[in-house]
Amino acid sequence: MVMNYFRTIDRTKVVFDFLVHREEAGAYEEEAKALGARIFRLPPLVPTHIRQYRRAVSDFFDAHPEYTIIHGHCSELGYFIYKEAHSRGVGFIAAHAHNSPKGFDLKIPVRNTLKRLMRPYLTHRFTCGAESARWLFGKRLSKDAVFLPNAINAGSFAFDAGIRAEVRRDNNWDGRFVVGNVGRFSHQKNHLFLVDIFARVLAEEPSALLVLVGSGGDMEGKLHEKIAMLGIGGSVIFMGGRTDINRLLQGMDVFLFPSLFEGLSLAQLEAQASGIKIINSTSIPEQGTVIPELVRSLPLKLDAGAWAEAVLREGRNYRRRDMTPEITKAGFDINNNSEWLQNFYITQSRQ
Repeated sequence: MVMNYFRTIDRTKVVFDFLVHREEAGAYEEEAKALGARIFRLPPLVPTHIRQYRRAVSDFFDAHPEYTIIHGHCSELGYFIYKEAHSRGVGFIAAHAHNSPKGFDLKIPVRNTLKRLMRPYLTHRFTCGAESARWLFGKRLSKDAVFLPNAINAGSFAFDAGIRAEVRRDNNWDGRFVVGNVGRFSHQKNHLFLVDIFARVLAEEPSALLVLVGSGGDMEGKLHEKIAMLGIGGSVIFMGGRTDINRLLQGMDVFLFPSLFEGLSLAQLEAQASGIKIINSTSIPEQGTVIPELVRSLPLKLDAGAWAEAVLREGRNYRRRDMTPEITKAGFDINNNSEWLQNFYITQSRQ
């Protein structure tokens, strides 16, 4: 989402630099540098090294007093950065709500504490949807959160039969029923259930192929173990992090997206722009369903067999077409939105 805005914003007026929590290069790092960005690194934020982490944040601001805008995309985990920026007199400090977690895990009490602690240090609140804003900012503060759509360059995803043929030929997908998913291998994305569904699809359709696009996340190891246990490894392809998702979507037949929770999902929006049929969970906000004819939503309480039936039924024998007009009309095309964000940054930072 951030890269989509960075690619299209007027970079003679606004340039993004990135402060990340990883030593290894990210999927878009080289592209970001080519567009004029600098990449800075902090150590991972872990409970046993909070003092070292805060020292690293302080050292960063000592070395870089030039920043007038801080726009955080790591939810409440940006607390230490927001607090330090506030103490340095930075005039524009924003947190961006991307998700609204469902259920309970051991991290939720800590997350709830940090999100309350961070709020006094924010000058702006951004969100991709109302539910995400309420979770991160609370009911009262969420009312004035800035809605910034997870917009895309819709034209680059427009269905093209020629590109579809190329992608399927180049990846040896010809003659296969291709089930696709795009996302990090995290608990949120529910990949373990996804492969259960695919195993049932494969039992009914031996030509089926599962294509997983993405990298990283805490569930990747368990996912490989589950695939091996089910004995379906020969029908699963890990594509890694990719910058040509717009092309890969063209070659898929159905997009399977059983997430436990989402904000406004960029992956689902891109899939709709490509004209592919989507089977998703009812845990995903309806706001992300821009083209209802493409989306079939199922409750996660249904078993893998019921999901597999929907995948096979919806993913066969439908006509794909250019969905650019629908995406643009709904307000999710990047070009107009990036101009608005650029002007917002400039005017607000001068106040």
